[in-house]
Amino acid sequence: MAELMTEEHRFVDALGNVVEGRDRMRVSWGSYFDMVPDYTIAVDETHCDGPVVVMLGAAQGTFAAGGRLLSENRWQTPAVFRARVNNGKVGEWRVYADNEPIRQIIARQLAPKSSIKA
Repeated sequence: MAELMTEEHRFVDALGNVVEGRDRMRVSWGSYFDMVPDYTIAVDETHCDGPVVVMLGAAQGTFAAGGRLLSENRWQTPAVFRARVNNGKVGEWRVYADNEPIRQIIARQLAPKSSIKA
């Protein structure tokens, strides 16, 4: 993916967090794929206007709790992706999505387990 980015690539996630630079983004994607190794996007519609491409669809994956991909940790959410292309490479990638599904899974995984015995 990094080879498709400009050197000064800018990524903006659904919460407004920004990562600037292709090398920093490579590290960030590596960390994200450790957490959600089967992350994919599904694009239903694409709209272009010059260097801007907007894709409507969904983001999905499985939170890898302890490195395991369990079906109860699978999530999917509607999403919009906006790319700005410069000289054939992605200069900016923005994600607009509801992160609540994965946040709930992470919170459930990090919650202390009950020690109540029957």
